[in-house]
Amino acid sequence: MKYVVFLYDGMADYPVEELGGKTPMEVAKKPNFDKMGKKGETGLVKTVDDSLKPGSDVANLSVLGYDPTKSYTGRSPLEAVSIGVKLSDTDVTLRCNLVTLSDEENYEDKTMVDYSAGDISTADAAVLIKAVEEHFGNEIYKFYAGVAYRHCLVWNNGTTSLGNMTPPHDISGRVIGEYLSKSENAKDLLRMMKESYELLSAHPLNKERVAKGLRPANSIWLWGEGTKPQLDTYENVYSLKGSIISAVDLLKGIGILAGMRTPEVEGATGYIDTNFEGKAKCAVEELKNHSDFVYLHFEAPDECGHRNELKNKIRSIELIDEIVLPIVLEELEKYDDYKVMILPDHPTPMQTNTHARDPVPYMIYHKNGEKDGVDCVCEATAKETGNYYASGVELMKHFLGK
Repeated sequence: MKYVVFLYDGMADYPVEELGGKTPMEVAKKPNFDKMGKKGETGLVKTVDDSLKPGSDVANLSVLGYDPTKSYTGRSPLEAVSIGVKLSDTDVTLRCNLVTLSDEENYEDKTMVDYSAGDISTADAAVLIKAVEEHFGNEIYKFYAGVAYRHCLVWNNGTTSLGNMTPPHDISGRVIGEYLSKSENAKDLLRMMKESYELLSAHPLNKERVAKGLRPANSIWLWGEGTKPQLDTYENVYSLKGSIISAVDLLKGIGILAGMRTPEVEGATGYIDTNFEGKAKCAVEELKNHSDFVYLHFEAPDECGHRNELKNKIRSIELIDEIVLPIVLEELEKYDDYKVMILPDHPTPMQTNTHARDPVPYMIYHKNGEKDGVDCVCEATAKETGNYYASGVELMKHFLGK
């Protein structure tokens, strides 16, 4: 038996007025997805416990079948693990975004122009994080370069009691002052954020970016604090050898901690320009030679939701259907039996451009267990079926027949 989860990050949504009250899932042309839905099981699953914030970290742990209320210690430690940072039990990590802020004199009066600094490349970002480390790094604070705009700060003997360290993608287009932590414990972190604006604005690389019409990565933004995580391996929990295929450090970190394979895919970007075909072929390779369970993660719908790109959100759903599903399904048909599950981790509604905790639609297709399903898999049809799982752990156990 082979199992594949296609995780469309942030795909779920609310009805969109521009779409005549429909959602991106409803209007997207997804014939392969819907074909399985006609002979599969559709329903809703609550991936985010009410006690936790609806982040991709919590939600993906849940979908994978881990209980975040027991296993979650923060987002940034998962990303730190993925880039090879060795953490001690006393370390606190923070996500360090490179962002674009507006140019008002006072830091508090600036606006979050772009949480990804104009989709800065990994190469450009590495140059700037090196400058940040040279300026701020010491025996207490150490900065590590990650992928694109996503990086890491390790704070020796730090604390997670930091007040409100707001994710930058939650405040796009907003003045940042009211979203800066007022905690005394975060005072030094805020100092570094403020000083980084002067440091990075004057950096030759950012001056080159501005000259080219690109957005400058003119500030660091610290958030997502956490401590060293502990996960039991996927094989121990579910008796399956597994692989996670993703462009983002967060998912790779979860995979590493879960003892899963995390192969690299050239050209995988975490956006709509990602190498869809390469990721599909990588999944085929993992199924053939390494794993019985493959978790294929696509960040594009979530990124498009954060950026208020309605057409691109719809198109990203369609591209997965056009490019990825045919390649993987062709391979799966070679096996006597297989199961596929397609779902988002959480909604990223166009109304808010940030994550929500609403239950999300799922679809499970079983080659040797076809049933009467729905004509179009979406939020409304999932609700109408009455099928409901109160947690990702429950859904994963159902999917795997545990």
